[in-house]
Amino acid sequence: MKTDLLKRIASVAVLAAASSLGAETLFSNYALNVNESGTPGSLWVFSRGNVYSGVALLELGIGSSGTVQVTQSSLEQLSDSVTATQDGIFSDVLAENRRTASTYAGKLGYVLPMFGLDDGGNYLQPNGFLSVRGVNDVYEMPLDVPAPLEDLDSAMHYAVGGFAYDSSAKTLWIARGAAGLRSHNFAGSKTVAADLVLNAATSTMDSLKSRYKWSAKDNPYIYDVKRHPETGDLWLATSRGVWTYSPAGTVKRASTVLGDDARVTGLWLGGEPLQIIAETSSKGKESSVHGALWRLKDGEKDFAKAVFLDTAGKTVKKDVYDDGDFTVSSVAFMGNTAFVAVGTSGASVSGYFKLEPEGIRAWDVDDDGRHNWLYGYETGATDRDVVITSICAFPLTKSVTGLAISTYGNGISVSADSGATWSTILNRHKLGSDLGSIRMVPSVITAGDQSLVSYKVKKDSKITIDVFSYDMRKVRTIVKSAHRDADASRSTNPKEDFWDGYDEYGRPCTMGVYYVRVKDNHGHVGWGKVMTLGGRK
Repeated sequence: MKTDLLKRIASVAVLAAASSLGAETLFSNYALNVNESGTPGSLWVFSRGNVYSGVALLELGIGSSGTVQVTQSSLEQLSDSVTATQDGIFSDVLAENRRTASTYAGKLGYVLPMFGLDDGGNYLQPNGFLSVRGVNDVYEMPLDVPAPLEDLDSAMHYAVGGFAYDSSAKTLWIARGAAGLRSHNFAGSKTVAADLVLNAATSTMDSLKSRYKWSAKDNPYIYDVKRHPETGDLWLATSRGVWTYSPAGTVKRASTVLGDDARVTGLWLGGEPLQIIAETSSKGKESSVHGALWRLKDGEKDFAKAVFLDTAGKTVKKDVYDDGDFTVSSVAFMGNTAFVAVGTSGASVSGYFKLEPEGIRAWDVDDDGRHNWLYGYETGATDRDVVITSICAFPLTKSVTGLAISTYGNGISVSADSGATWSTILNRHKLGSDLGSIRMVPSVITAGDQSLVSYKVKKDSKITIDVFSYDMRKVRTIVKSAHRDADASRSTNPKEDFWDGYDEYGRPCTMGVYYVRVKDNHGHVGWGKVMTLGGRK
């Protein structure tokens, strides 16, 4: 899953797409965005199958052992003519095109970009935005191409790159690249909309009317927009630095460091105390791309590059961000820590950085002396080595702030303890409770692979899982009397409840069909079946 991932979906995704509306949790395990819903304990998730895409509204709770569980799920499929993620998201070299923007915008609900099909049959035609106000309540909000931009060589020049919502004024602000800003005011009975472009020559926001003489020199692209929670100013990430646009209409540069020569592709505001994170990215010679991660901390005058620290807390001289070819997909703020989700072009590497007040500290150093700053599969943020596509913070309960990660291929991961432990939430077929049905996923493996034992119980239980050969000879005990929570979806612990094709002595089992028995301490027994193709030790 390294190149053009949206075109190379595995067979499990095809099945998920075909039966998505009958699924139990997510629309598809190929999730591209997750965001809060405005209500504690619930999340919106956008995902794509092979043909269709859709959203899921998840109601969540915390189990007795601290795991996060789905208590209810509702799904809605989008029309096959639009989706929220453009087809080049994993392969595009431009940072502003390598994320799926979203926000929660009051009565507009879960807001996402909207892409339609171009002449080549690919979702590369920016069409506006999606307003998901509830399950069975999805609105397609088209935005016209401004007349001054009709001659641009690519429609992606005016793709939606970011949102900001002003709850007091009931206005949604949309960053549209060359098309500047679109404002949608919903305060009255009728929507009032306006298109504005930044004029760097006059430090004004000009109305983008049909006869406006737009130019790339005087009208910088606006790639992202965020609203300052204290001043109400709009912060603009543009192709010519960082600017602010005040409620009174004043436009000014907000940074000397990120000035006229800085191509700022993203901005994120949040945390306590408030901090502002910026990303710069530009093409160099021979198609090389240079990027940097910046931060403006509360009380400081200007942005500074994010500092990377080794495990001892000493500053690393090399530019880890640029060397890694990272771009930001989203940022989640919790207290004074920013969880910065990043990935590389081609999605060969992804994960998140923990940006703390001192900087980004490496959590490990390997035998070759290489430091690891990126959190992901190796740190338990995901239980499969998959692409992390977004991250968000949300109110899990009235007193607990949750973190959620969307992944391309393994649903979402949710944490109730600031990322110390994670629970995986997947889209799978329904299971009978009290071990009424056991599913092995996948059902055919080679020694060294993992077949997950999927089951659920109605009340907290002690679970034992054994593997037997075709003649009912026990070859392996996977777990014995292990605690598992009752769960409306499934009680499987994906980090323990799997068979890798080996016997009790670490030898690969011979090719054939094997039976998996799951027992609880309440007298319930379930059976599953898996085939191994054998392998070498």
